[in-house]
Amino acid sequence: MGDVAVPVLLGILALAVGGCVCVVWAEFGGPRWVRAVATATITVGGVLRFFEKGSRRGSGRTGGDGD
Repeated sequence: MGDVAVPVLLGILALAVGGCVCVVWAEFGGPRWVRAVATATITVGGVLRFFEKGSRRGSGRTGGDGD
């Protein structure tokens, strides 16, 4: 299983870096496909932030130790 994890993580890293490059390139104009990839990258980032906020909200309610 460890043999598969490294290439998968490198692929995810490459997608993230490529998405960031497209966001910067789209700010300066860029072709239509770059603007589409930038929009998708920003949308995925917003969705991830939404779910991260939800998981943080739920985790604070179970931390009481009875003091």
